[in-house]
Amino acid sequence: MPNAYTQLYVQLVFAVKGRNSLIKESFRDELQMYITGIVKQVGHKPLAIYCMPDHLHLLIGLNPNLTISDLVSEIKTSSNKFIKEKKFVKTKFEWQRGYGAFTYSKSALDNVVNYILNQPKHHRKRTFREEYILLLKKFEIDYEEKYLFEWVEDK
Repeated sequence: MPNAYTQLYVQLVFAVKGRNSLIKESFRDELQMYITGIVKQVGHKPLAIYCMPDHLHLLIGLNPNLTISDLVSEIKTSSNKFIKEKKFVKTKFEWQRGYGAFTYSKSALDNVVNYILNQPKHHRKRTFREEYILLLKKFEIDYEEKYLFEWVEDK
């Protein structure tokens, strides 16, 4: 049987439920290492990750035999349990439903990695809501505002 050869790069973006700023700098690195472990364990290749207090950006080399939705579900379920077991957060921690998945060419990887690793700098100029809507527009993804993440300013 012939082998399948692929080169697929996907940026995943998802948010903490209620967009609460619950991911603290004190445990951000440990959480990022845990999530990259999940990505590796299920057969994808982690390339860059940054957890902001209220959302996450993750760039992966996608294994085409595994679905993106299954990966996101595994990351959310496992990392939620990890955060609770480690008692990183005193209140209830949950990820919001939904996610964004954006594909890139190999030639764009350096820019995407730089963008992800410099999230705090980018968010000095733009809110997560603005950033996310810009991504949807850049990738020409049709969306309805009411089905996007719950935004802090909507509360």
